[in-house]
Amino acid sequence: MSVGQNVHANLRLFTEDNMRLGFITVLLVYQLVGEVISKGLDLPLPGPVIGMALLFATLLIRGRLPEGLGETANGLLKHLSLFFVPAGVGVVVHLHLIKSEWMAISVALVVSTLVTIAVTALLMTKLSKAEGEANDG
Repeated sequence: MSVGQNVHANLRLFTEDNMRLGFITVLLVYQLVGEVISKGLDLPLPGPVIGMALLFATLLIRGRLPEGLGETANGLLKHLSLFFVPAGVGVVVHLHLIKSEWMAISVALVVSTLVTIAVTALLMTKLSKAEGEANDG
């Protein structure tokens, strides 16, 4: 197999799995811009979160989701479990910190879970009332 055929076969794998290299690059550029903003302005927000917000704003302004971007995102979501490997390795590497801070971590997990449930319930209640009023009116 020639080099050209090999490259073509590899590129076909991307399109077969709905993961286009150009759109992966777009996603990574937004993440990079978010990191630069986060570090440059010394914000407490992670760069990928800022990048995701910028991507969302861009898509709102455009008014539509490019078909290839949606396919690429779905392709990445199919393999989402792979993104947890570095986090798992980090937990194992820093296990001594978890052992020494287990109480604070446990309290943070419980409190954040309870707050999430409460906010979700309140939001659901308000949205249900608003929907009921819209249907009645």
